[in-house]
Amino acid sequence: MGTSPKVDGCAPIHVFASSKSWIEGNATLQLQQVAGLPGVRAVAAMPDLHPGKYGPVGCAVLSDLIHPQLVGSDIGCGMGLFQLDVAARKLRLDQLAGRLHALDQPWDGDTGNVLADAGLHATMFDASLGSIGGGNHFCEFQAIEEILEPDIAAEVGLDRDHAYVLVHSGSRGLGFSILEREMRNGQAALDPVSESGSAYMDAHDHAVQWARLNRRIIAERAAAAARADLRPVNDLAHNMVERHDAGGHVMALHRKGAAASDRGLVPVPGSRGTLSYLVEPLTAMRTDALASLAHGAGRKYDRASMHGRVRVKKSDVARLERNPYGGIVVCGDRGLLAEEAPEAYKNIERVIDDIVEFGLARVVATFRPLVTFKKAQSSVVAGSTRREKSWKEYRR
Repeated sequence: MGTSPKVDGCAPIHVFASSKSWIEGNATLQLQQVAGLPGVRAVAAMPDLHPGKYGPVGCAVLSDLIHPQLVGSDIGCGMGLFQLDVAARKLRLDQLAGRLHALDQPWDGDTGNVLADAGLHATMFDASLGSIGGGNHFCEFQAIEEILEPDIAAEVGLDRDHAYVLVHSGSRGLGFSILEREMRNGQAALDPVSESGSAYMDAHDHAVQWARLNRRIIAERAAAAARADLRPVNDLAHNMVERHDAGGHVMALHRKGAAASDRGLVPVPGSRGTLSYLVEPLTAMRTDALASLAHGAGRKYDRASMHGRVRVKKSDVARLERNPYGGIVVCGDRGLLAEEAPEAYKNIERVIDDIVEFGLARVVATFRPLVTFKKAQSSVVAGSTRREKSWKEYRR
């Protein structure tokens, strides 16, 4: 991956968003701050860019040093798309929505054997396997709306009649514990080949694989609710860092809310009220994109402000629990229902238009939401302390 010299102490920033895209000023400011971090060589920002806790979400960062805060607390968070062996038209959405309430309960599978089969060691967070988590995480049944690239769709076995499951989740408390450990004394910058750098990467890589396994188990639980079997289409993390050898010099490529674009087709979801997209990356043509791609629509408004923008009185809940395609939204937490309302997110069509116009990808197929599951019960039932912990742990 090529790099350019720093100018005024900042690495070059390549923004893949047109003037039609709305990007918050705080996100741009955070982007400049990241470009000035020690060792940073290049930054690529996608049209879904928005402010995050330690840096903007929706970017990739190439650096001589590992910056754990740029990966964030939900290490390995990503999207997994799965095809079911049942026709979408045969799903009874009301019944399916009711069965999905089981996802609020702990998974009753054999955790030890599943971890062993995946080559993962046990941790104190393994009871969370098979659970979605809070924030913007979800499990969604989908149907193909349109196939735009039939040849590519056929190569991966897409069938417009089948139902699909898209899972967005991560490493739960495991990733949070790793970041917390690294930041005990403030923000860290680790040499990729040092003992501390290698120790972080070992823990990080374990969390990435744990998160991937978590998405698979969630998808299997959803498939069981539909009385179906499944097969994976693709699964990609979008919170991660990887070491790359650049002519004998090891560099770190961070992705924070950015999907890897060199591992097959990329799911790019909108909000719960819009279409989702499956795209074929073309980023080999753009080295300045750092082998990365947008991971979704990206937030337009933060969670706190959504409580003033969206009413969640009893009379409003019925509207929020349906999508424009006649599908169902399962979310028993009125606060989360407001925070994750479609209005909270950017225009997904604009995001897709940007990555297409910049030559980063082409659209293979679109998917419409059938049932979107976030959680069946309110997280305030155990008191405000539990809710505050949830926000701290899964803040994006």
